[in-house]
Amino acid sequence: MWYAIWAEDHPDTLELRRQHRPQHLARLQALRDEGRLMLAGPFPALDMEDPGEAGFVGSLIVVDFPDQAAAQAWLNQEPYLLQGIYARTTLRPFRKTLP
Repeated sequence: MWYAIWAEDHPDTLELRRQHRPQHLARLQALRDEGRLMLAGPFPALDMEDPGEAGFVGSLIVVDFPDQAAAQAWLNQEPYLLQGIYARTTLRPFRKTLP
């Protein structure tokens, strides 16, 4: 089953994001390599591809897990959550319709 993870950042955590980005990306790349990652990316704080020092306000990850408990267990080990970057996370089942 696909699961959507919506994460909202604490304010002023751009430097923490930069520090922990390699670990965050490594986990996502492992899911991609397993064919379990549909998409992942941050929400820029400004309406532009590169918001510069304005940074990001959260992330969206859509990933395949056998069940919601497995998705939650993966999320609980997310570096951005463990390092205090994510203020809130929402995990929901997701049904892909298109494309």
